[in-house]
Amino acid sequence: MFSVNAPTQFIEAASDDGDHADRLAMTAKNAFDPARPPGDNGYAGSFTKRALDLLICVATLAFFAPLMLLIAIAIRMTGPVFFKQRRIGRDGKLFHVYKFRTMAVDAEQRLADLLAADPVARLEWETLRKLTHDPRITLLGKFLRLSSLDELPQLINVMIGDMSIVGPRPIVPSEAVMYGHRIAAYCRVKPGLTGMWQVSGRNGTTYRRRVALDVCYSRRASLALDLWILLKTIPAVLKADGAH
Repeated sequence: MFSVNAPTQFIEAASDDGDHADRLAMTAKNAFDPARPPGDNGYAGSFTKRALDLLICVATLAFFAPLMLLIAIAIRMTGPVFFKQRRIGRDGKLFHVYKFRTMAVDAEQRLADLLAADPVARLEWETLRKLTHDPRITLLGKFLRLSSLDELPQLINVMIGDMSIVGPRPIVPSEAVMYGHRIAAYCRVKPGLTGMWQVSGRNGTTYRRRVALDVCYSRRASLALDLWILLKTIPAVLKADGAH
C-alpha cells in the first residue's frame, strides 16, 4: 500500500484531457447503457468481469502456448526469460507484473550512461518516462514490443487475479505522484493487459492524457466498454499503433 501527494500543476494539466477521455468512453457505451452514472464501479469487482478475464485468458494461453515457448527459448540464450517489476494494483496493492525480457541484462547501466551523456534524452526521460531511442532494448525485444508479444506473460497476472484483461496500464510506485488525487480512481479497478490508453495511440499519447484515460475507464467501466476496447485492441496490435 502507498500514499502520495501530487504537485498541483500536474493535477490541473491532467484535467485538460478529461473531457476528451469521457467522450471516448461514452462513444462505446451510450448505446448499451446510457443510464449508468459515472463513478458506479460495481462492474470492476463483479463475477461478470472475472469470468470474462478467465475465459479470454485460458483461450489466449492455449492458442499462444507454442509461440510463448519459442520466445522463451530465444530469450534464454542471452539471460533470464522473464522481467518482473512491482506495480500498483487495485486498492493500492503492490504486485509483481511479468513480461518477457526485452532489455539487455545491463539495462540500468546503459540508461545511466545515456542520461549522463545526453541532456536531450535525459529531458525526454524525466518528462515522459520513456525514450524514443532506448539503448536498453534488444533486437528481439524491439520485435516483441512492437507486436505486444512481450506482454503475454501478464496472462499469469490475470489468472492470479492481480490484473484484468481490460483496465488501466499498470504503473510503478514512482509514477503515482504524477496521477495526483486521481490515483484514487486508478486504484478502484485492476490494471489491465489492454485498455483505453492502448487503443488510443499508446506511446503516441501524452502522459497526462494517459492519466485522463485511466481515470475515465475507472469511472465508466462496464461490460460494453470492455468489449469495445477488446475489439479496438485487435487492429491496434496488428498495426502496432503507437508501439515502440
